[in-house]
Amino acid sequence: MASDGVLGGGMAAVLFAVYLDAGYNIMSATNSSPQTTELFASDRSATLWKYVKLGHYQIAGASVLGAVLAGRFWIWPLIGGGAAITVMHAMYSHALRAGGGARANA
Repeated sequence: MASDGVLGGGMAAVLFAVYLDAGYNIMSATNSSPQTTELFASDRSATLWKYVKLGHYQIAGASVLGAVLAGRFWIWPLIGGGAAITVMHAMYSHALRAGGGARANA
């Protein structure tokens, strides 16, 4: 069966997409948009970055738990969550720099 392959086939795709989406949802629940971050970066960079890091920690925790529950397809929740962390980290880092705020304790 294709889904039993080394990479997991359909199961890999589902797990990756679920944890990527969960990561984006976590960031939207814990942070203002990158555009809003850019607008307020010069005044509130430390506070803004604190919540970015809190979002990253929540994504990492959810992804690790997902990996434990996923059994032999454990890697896909980590890759999905890691992708969300990577993309969101880059977007918020850019927003802080573009708005004149330094990345606080990145």
